[in-house]
Amino acid sequence: MSGIKKQTSKFNKGDHVVYPAHGVGLIKGFEDQEIAGHSLELIVIDFEKDRMTLRVPKTKAETSGLRRLSTKDEMDSAIKTLKGRSRARRTMWSRRAQEYEAKINSGDPISIAEVVRDLHRNAGQPDQSYSERQIYQAAFDRLMREFAAVEKIDEDTAVEQLETVLQAA
Repeated sequence: MSGIKKQTSKFNKGDHVVYPAHGVGLIKGFEDQEIAGHSLELIVIDFEKDRMTLRVPKTKAETSGLRRLSTKDEMDSAIKTLKGRSRARRTMWSRRAQEYEAKINSGDPISIAEVVRDLHRNAGQPDQSYSERQIYQAAFDRLMREFAAVEKIDEDTAVEQLETVLQAA
């Protein structure tokens, strides 16, 4: 039924990848499975933090948004975005919340950094609503995990470094 294979052209076993809806995962291997009479080659991705394994058909990897980790330059651009001025618009929260969720789920580190920047609150600023905190934390965690993987540092160090950047902004 399912046999683990070595690799596929773009992704290799052991690679860290980003799946837009779930963030950073690790490719555990490749499987062939027969589903509804069709043989599919699947990329097996482990999301350890979420205790989840995702199987993405190799043929759908590109259209699903699965991608390699950002380069250092791309991550530097995202960090630079954190240092910019907040561009939070004064539209209704429900509309902004939808836009923020779309940016987080795009998997693009610069878009995710924009959400973190726009929702970040320094001491002395007004408190956030519950939903603002939830979206902020989701964006921060997503950015932090990719930052940690790109920089090859642990998540606690990544949190400290990102918070330092945000405090200085």
